[in-house]
Amino acid sequence: MIAKKLELTNEQKSPLFRIMWIQNPNEPTRRQYDNNICAFHIGNGFILSVAHNLRTEATAFKSITETSFQADIISKIDPTLVALFDSSYLLDPATNKRYITQINETDAQKIIGELKRINYDTRWITLAQNNICKPHLIVQFKNNQFYNDPILTAHFNANTYLAEPAANRHTYFIEVELVKAFYNEDIALYKIVNTNKDIIDRLPSVEVDYTIFDDDKLNFYCLQSSPSSEVGKLLNKAQIEGFIDHFGIFPDRIGGNYTFEGIRYLIKGYFRFGSSGAPYVFYDSETDKFKVNAIQSQACPIQLSIDNKRDGNFQYVNAIASPLNIIETRLQAHLTPATV
Repeated sequence: MIAKKLELTNEQKSPLFRIMWIQNPNEPTRRQYDNNICAFHIGNGFILSVAHNLRTEATAFKSITETSFQADIISKIDPTLVALFDSSYLLDPATNKRYITQINETDAQKIIGELKRINYDTRWITLAQNNICKPHLIVQFKNNQFYNDPILTAHFNANTYLAEPAANRHTYFIEVELVKAFYNEDIALYKIVNTNKDIIDRLPSVEVDYTIFDDDKLNFYCLQSSPSSEVGKLLNKAQIEGFIDHFGIFPDRIGGNYTFEGIRYLIKGYFRFGSSGAPYVFYDSETDKFKVNAIQSQACPIQLSIDNKRDGNFQYVNAIASPLNIIETRLQAHLTPATV
């Protein structure tokens, strides 16, 4: 089984990736990367992650079309702030877009505050719907070949490839779109779009298992980003400690608050902050492969104190994971091709 474990952390074999929301994706010198979340490939270009990042607010935007800037921003803001917005977002006639400039913190807070006052929607899901940004799967390698295949590598260009010498990585961007957000269960399904099928077929994937496991489950692991960065990968033991009939409220001042509800695993084992969207996998000895069973959702407020000091000195030692069983029927409906 050790060979199978190592494959899960290997850049050539692992189904673990990240999704980032990129502004100006086709303008390499102006690209902006935000809303970073773990994600994993379950086959045929379908990607699973969490949903709770979709309705968080970016608070501002890095660029916007001139048409939208005038109609949705300038026409609605306080007239005394028009000059500030004009000087903070400069127009490039070549693209007919406004781009944010270097502004001080005071001006930035004024802009953010005014956007909130006029109720301008900067939630990531809305920014994507308005083509201000697009979610992309991030795939990285130590060498400059996409899965060591020059034919596949040739499908990428300056808009979809970036050399990062400081990180000793070569990064490829693959566009995805949201298929369905299961907000109550904190799970989101994406699909790769505008991408050559050979690239999709080459991406490693992990099979879904919808079993609800008991707390005596062995060979259960969390596959997530490495402890010190998001470049590497970590596979660590996880223990199901119990079950939760979960209820929590997620704030959304624009679209309305919604609830997290339903059955969850209570997990004990290392998980890093920023691991939301990471898969919980188990080794299936009958098929000799790992399968995914749940997804990292939230930190759990069962905490460990250090020196009995509370302020800034509590560490989460438990996590809440969403078993994929809770969306089985609805997920299968999206994964199964329609019959005529």
